Amino acid sequence: MMEELTAIIIDDIEDARKILKVDLADVAPNIKVIGEADSVMSGVKLLAKQKPDILFLDIQMPDGDGFDLLEMLPEKPFKTIFTTASDEHALKAFRFSAVDYLLKPINQEDLIEAIKKAKTSKDSPQSLELLQENIGKKMDKMERIILNTQEKMHVVRLPDILRLESDVNYTNFYLSNGQRVMVTRTLKEYDEMLSGNGFIRVHQSHLVNSNHVVEFVKADGGHINLSDGSYVPVSSRRKASVIQALERI
Repeated sequence: MMEELTAIIIDDIEDARKILKVDLADVAPNIKVIGEADSVMSGVKLLAKQKPDILFLDIQMPDGDGFDLLEMLPEKPFKTIFTTASDEHALKAFRFSAVDYLLKPINQEDLIEAIKKAKTSKDSPQSLELLQENIGKKMDKMERIILNTQEKMHVVRLPDILRLESDVNYTNFYLSNGQRVMVTRTLKEYDEMLSGNGFIRVHQSHLVNSNHVVEFVKADGGHINLSDGSYVPVSSRRKASVIQALERI
């Protein structure tokens, strides 16, 4: 028997709430929607009375945003899944902050995956704090990222990342303090996240922080020397784009 869970939906658009309830009935009949609200204040009042397992929370509402609502709650004994319209900046902030979100219109497969995660985790104050920080910054000015490992959550400054190296479905982060952090996400995902923040894909298996590049050695196929004394190869097909990227620094 599936574990029964309760949920609350807070979104100022009535149709969005209706569609989400229909989707939940289709893909997660074990989740009972015990309430809904259309604003920050009505949401706070509802959550003072009801204690859901999952909160589906819209970011922007007429009387504030989802962060305002969460800050008004003395306790958050639930998992928050943010719902948001397409906004490239917001999506990048979510990904940097390791916060679960659903993009409207909500894909049912994404909804199923978000619910699976919600069953095994609660809100992380670190993630929510970083999300609020990143939402308020320009995309190329985000300074910190969360790296989730099996053991712990690392909050890492981008300037402290020397390079990233692919290991099949894992990515190794090499930091300026000599630490290595392995994350269960592909290098391709981090390439998409970090390309606008001074990181350069130099090889199928390598992404480097341009701020730590000491020199680009063109001989013997080409490689980049980094500030910690390490070096990474540059693939022949990426050589021209790497040179162009370094010239723009």
